[in-house]
Amino acid sequence: MYEPKELGFWSNAKAPNCGSKHQFLISGKKYRVIKEFTDYDRHIHPEGEEWLFLGYSFAPYDDGLSWLISFDDKQEWHIPMQWRDDEQGKVLDALEQFIQEI
Repeated sequence: MYEPKELGFWSNAKAPNCGSKHQFLISGKKYRVIKEFTDYDRHIHPEGEEWLFLGYSFAPYDDGLSWLISFDDKQEWHIPMQWRDDEQGKVLDALEQFIQEI
């Protein structure tokens, strides 16, 4: 997970590979981790972690998916994922088992 940046640093990007909705995650809504998972950078996201979803970006050449989130409504963080079975594919394919809307 990348260090915090000012709100909008990543989430204001406008490109075909960026968006405000990923599966059931919708920009502006809050979510809670209900089953621990580890992101691409090996940061653990524990059960009970809560954040505001700001958007996503996807890099198809390496199946890279980044969630843009805020813990404090003042800064944003970048959670890197990789949509491959040997990385976070199992989390992304069953996202509703790991994250729920608050």
